[in-house]
Amino acid sequence: MNVKNYLWIFLISMIPIVELRGAIPIGASLGNAWLPNMLVSIIGNMLPVPFILLFIRHILVWMKKTRFAGVAEWIERKAQKNSVKVMKYASLGLYLFVAIPLPGTGAWTGALVAATFDMRMKYALPSIAAGVVTASVIMTLASYGFVSFLTFLR
Repeated sequence: MNVKNYLWIFLISMIPIVELRGAIPIGASLGNAWLPNMLVSIIGNMLPVPFILLFIRHILVWMKKTRFAGVAEWIERKAQKNSVKVMKYASLGLYLFVAIPLPGTGAWTGALVAATFDMRMKYALPSIAAGVVTASVIMTLASYGFVSFLTFLR
């Protein structure tokens, strides 16, 4: 087991937009075993989520007072654009939004949407975590193939 490879996967999975959707295939290409690769990706992807839920609104208010106002407005527009899909079904909508591994979805955007609409952490965090786990299973199956997964289940 190459610890350095897993450290890279951990760090990559924390990057917005890339998240575990990029980290898991990269780990597969580095030759990482699928289960530790998936677990490290989940942990790395989830690490920023509580901080986003707690602090993003305050950070955006501060950013609007600086030269980063345009970035703050872009982030809010992105959250607003995805909010209709997510908030229509609240926790289930947030789960599905995070779970489907498409561009623009994921833990970061899900946490941003939840925070922007004051969804309580006790509802948002489990929905996001379940979505991250589901996305990790999908990406692991896509990256390593179903055969590896079925071999594990035997």
